Amino acid sequence: MSNSKVVIVTGASQGFGAETVKAFLARGHRVVATSRSIKPSDNPNLVTVAGDIGEPETARRVVEAAVAKFGRVDTLINNAGIFIAKPFTKYTAEDYTSILNVNLNGFFNITQLAIEQMLKNNSGHIVTITTTLADQANSKVPSVLASLTKGGLNSATKSLAIEYAKSGIRANAISPGIMKSPMHPVETHATLDAMHPVGRMGEMSDIVDAILYLDSAQFVTGEILHVDGGQSAGH
Repeated sequence: MSNSKVVIVTGASQGFGAETVKAFLARGHRVVATSRSIKPSDNPNLVTVAGDIGEPETARRVVEAAVAKFGRVDTLINNAGIFIAKPFTKYTAEDYTSILNVNLNGFFNITQLAIEQMLKNNSGHIVTITTTLADQANSKVPSVLASLTKGGLNSATKSLAIEYAKSGIRANAISPGIMKSPMHPVETHATLDAMHPVGRMGEMSDIVDAILYLDSAQFVTGEILHVDGGQSAGH
């Protein structure tokens, strides 16, 4: 277990988050998984914490659980996020509040606490899931609030990477295109496939593979890794 890391994953009950939890456990790491609806686990290497990541109290409980059960925090995967595609003038105050709560407050609350723990070991890694729309806006997917929040997280990733470079803590982001998931009905697949230069949507495993790569890449920090089928390069 000497190579075993303690990994926190937010937004962990479905999609990328759930697959990321499985992948780290399969490699012998210990995981603290959080989401609003996550269920208890009887796996000794997995602790689950249910709660709203936008609330500071949830972030505190997650980090305290990692330290109490496993002794430290090595890696944080900021996967929790909300995406609402609407024309800009159609966003409601509720949309705005909920997106900022998860995408920004959630990132801030848990990343600050995780870095405090990482500093104790002069070692750590933060990976934040953003969106390729922050670089490459698309007239078919109006999503200013995604760009406002996730674009900010791309910038914050670079800032964290530089601030903590001498402290042994790395920070990277993954910028996905559209991934095949239950949230996209089958009848939308042809249209969504065509939005990528490679002609298809990504798979969940593409994101997990990118997370695992970044977590092992000791000389990579401040990177925004596009896993988007070429979208960020253009059309």
